[in-house]
Amino acid sequence: MTKRPRRTFTDEFKNQMVQLYLNGKPRTEIVREYDLTASSLDKWIKQHQTSGSFNEKDNRSEEETELIRLRRENQRLLMENDILKQAALIMGRK
Repeated sequence: MTKRPRRTFTDEFKNQMVQLYLNGKPRTEIVREYDLTASSLDKWIKQHQTSGSFNEKDNRSEEETELIRLRRENQRLLMENDILKQAALIMGRK
């Protein structure tokens, strides 16, 4: 099975596909006619229903946003800790 190249779609195109679906066009027809993946279309429909935006940042739950923030903070603290450990080793040698 060959992997197809990753394609990008404009928000306008995504909105048009969602509108086709909402106006009653069968999902399978949209996928076949526009050479899309079913999962992409499903994702666009879900994004449109939840926030009206196709940006990932706009569609994150509060928990996902907090998890991202906490992971960044954890990474920063680990780096600071490593720096302090190295400084303590250097100071201990003097």
